[in-house]
Amino acid sequence: MRQDSRSALLFVDDHHILYRSGTRRTIHPLTRHSTEPVIPATHPWELAIGWMSVYRDPDTGKYQLWYQAYSNIQNPTPTPDTFVCYAESDDSITWSKPNLGLFPYKDIADTNIVLVGNGGRSIRYANSVVLDPRETDPNKRYKMGYFDFTVDAAGADRPGLCVALSPDGIHWTKHPQAPLSPVGHFDHGDLVPLAHAPETGPAWHVPLSMSDTVDIFWDPQREVWAWYGKSWLDGPDGRMGWKHGMARTQSNDFVHWSTPELLLTPDDDDPPHMEFHSAPVFYLDGAYFCLNQVLDRATKGGVIDIELGLSRDGLNFIRPFRDALFLARSPDPKSFDAGCILTNASPIILDDEIRFYYGGYDQGATGADDTKLTSGVGLATIPRGRFAGISPVECSDQQTLLTPLKHIGQVTLKPLDLSRIESITLNADARQGSIRVEMLTERGLRIKDFTKEDAQPITGDALDHPVVWRGKSLADLGEGLFILRIHLDRATVYAMNLLKH
Repeated sequence: MRQDSRSALLFVDDHHILYRSGTRRTIHPLTRHSTEPVIPATHPWELAIGWMSVYRDPDTGKYQLWYQAYSNIQNPTPTPDTFVCYAESDDSITWSKPNLGLFPYKDIADTNIVLVGNGGRSIRYANSVVLDPRETDPNKRYKMGYFDFTVDAAGADRPGLCVALSPDGIHWTKHPQAPLSPVGHFDHGDLVPLAHAPETGPAWHVPLSMSDTVDIFWDPQREVWAWYGKSWLDGPDGRMGWKHGMARTQSNDFVHWSTPELLLTPDDDDPPHMEFHSAPVFYLDGAYFCLNQVLDRATKGGVIDIELGLSRDGLNFIRPFRDALFLARSPDPKSFDAGCILTNASPIILDDEIRFYYGGYDQGATGADDTKLTSGVGLATIPRGRFAGISPVECSDQQTLLTPLKHIGQVTLKPLDLSRIESITLNADARQGSIRVEMLTERGLRIKDFTKEDAQPITGDALDHPVVWRGKSLADLGEGLFILRIHLDRATVYAMNLLKH
């Protein structure tokens, strides 16, 4: 595994960049492993499968995956027709659905079902499973957040966040208190309850609350559990249930959750029929990445593509790639993911690759009501660190240049303390050209023996190109802050890796 002594400066935004000249940034979309699902719907209780989460044991390499299955998509009823099912794999590609003998399905005694929903008005019981290495109670190492209904003492349905705990990810115990965070959803056109009488309407009349998708991850910056997802927005006339935005809540113990906070909504640059179906987030290399499920209600019952969002503090998100999707639904109408892609907060981070598992429908977001629905769990990947890259523009011909420059650009980073840095590498693709790195003082003056001309040219495609100067090393720089400048000649740079002593 990648060592803690390595830090990556991702160039997915300009957070680490002082300025750049003659360049543009482009997203690096995900690549599908296959046009077929790695986990298809095969059992009678799997008329549709979608929401899921995955975990890889770093010691054994074994994969565990939990997915939601619907068994009654033709005539949804308040009965428990929705399940959490379990699969496992040694190689992340070939998955087995072990018979666990925990929950029967009709006359089938042995299934891979590990949790059964309570029932209620919704068929979406999204499940989010995490492993908690900080947990001292071995029976609570695995934690699941899921959406479900509970019935209060008065017989009223109470939808919201529910929690289950497990020692192994297979045997689950539901937390007795529920819902832990009330959810608002379902009704369209109802007025928001009056402040002095919030209980006059249904229990799900909760404005600005989280809705019925659950994706939880450990936020290492704040050291809390964080749930990012959808929240209903009120419409132009002030009535409830117009469209979804992105909201967040957090917890220290996985049981007590903060009041949800609305973070991001569709804006003037979005089509009027577009909204966020859900917005799961994960953290990597100093950035919060949002796998925003962009829902188009005007097409095929509500299709979903994936847009990559970004934040550096986990609260203020930007959408710099809304014109180029991170993962688009399949163009093949017969594919299992031609209609909807359902992301989660649990990508698998490896040394050289990031693996994204996702649920797919060939119908729109309402496709779970279609008895002919095809669904499954798919896999898509990117090389580690390559969310977006910076490349030279085709030609820079401003009057301030001595001569037009074709496919030449430079990226100047903010000053860095390199006193504890042993070596530097670049995550870059220079198969069509080359890259050279030079060193500047904090004031921007070039340093003798560390200039562009002294740099060893970087060519080829690699995640860890060594940055080297002829006859010199970083130890020769002395103390202080230094600026690194990356010169691009028909090449793309994605990140810089700093390896500490």
